Amino acid sequence: MREKIIQILKNREGYVSGEEISAHLQISRQALWKHIQELRDTGYEIIAVPHLGYQLAASPDKLLPLEIADKLQTRLIGKQIHYFDCVSSTMDIAWQKAMAGLPDGGLVVAEAQHKGRGRFARQWVSPKYKGIYFSFVLRPKILPGQSPLLTMLAAVGICEAIKAKTGLDPQIKWPNDILLHQKKVAGILTELNAEMDEVHFVVIGIGLNVNNDKKTLPPAATSLKEQTKTQINRVDLLQEILRRIEENYLVFQKGARQRIIEKWREYNLTLGRRVKIAYHHQQLEGLAVDLDKDGALLVRGDSGVIQRITAGDIIHCR
Repeated sequence: MREKIIQILKNREGYVSGEEISAHLQISRQALWKHIQELRDTGYEIIAVPHLGYQLAASPDKLLPLEIADKLQTRLIGKQIHYFDCVSSTMDIAWQKAMAGLPDGGLVVAEAQHKGRGRFARQWVSPKYKGIYFSFVLRPKILPGQSPLLTMLAAVGICEAIKAKTGLDPQIKWPNDILLHQKKVAGILTELNAEMDEVHFVVIGIGLNVNNDKKTLPPAATSLKEQTKTQINRVDLLQEILRRIEENYLVFQKGARQRIIEKWREYNLTLGRRVKIAYHHQQLEGLAVDLDKDGALLVRGDSGVIQRITAGDIIHCR
């Protein structure tokens, strides 16, 4: 009901009479007033003037489902949204909900995380109302070995959205980091529920530093605010990220997976560089020469042998 009230107020300029809203929603004026008070408690600034009605003056800087869904216009991602003020990790919640049947594109978003994590259980600092922290569930019909492409399409979607909304030029460090001027602005974590020949579901988690101040960021990190010197509308940016990721996911689902790799190359920071990779308790150093059709990194060692790397901790040497 509250979503419908906000939609009415957003779609009309000026004041809307309480009588008109009540009649449209088939609720009493008293019930409408109660919903208005609840919306104000959530952070919406709603002006009430006798004989004129209600007017929406401002929406809160919160990633509320009704704000995210407003004009989102996606087919899958974000059609079902679970919102939390603070959680341990959106990955944990999304995994639990995926096990309980959360559909393809189901989204979990939080204003803060107290145990946000990246790859290898590294902490992702998640201060309240500063960044964008969300996880979503995908249920593609693919083999487990093709899952790196999902991380890649998410990375491409994030870069496309950042560029569209800020004019910045982000780059992707294989496999899952988004950088601005060599500093990390976003990270992606992908976890699978799968068997040998079948993926049941994939949970992709994204942490993005948006309005974080420089003093609160780790030395190797940055934020969009630090780079642009302006406050970023988090809802607007999240909507664009979800649209771009879905666009790439639908391309992926149609089988045009080479197109995902081609788009990834446009933002890539790793190919053509000498790298060190720690994987499977081993160390590999060599030239990152290419990607294969499933998104694995091909590294030519000093012996000339090319190895296929699907995961690992990577350092750019030069």
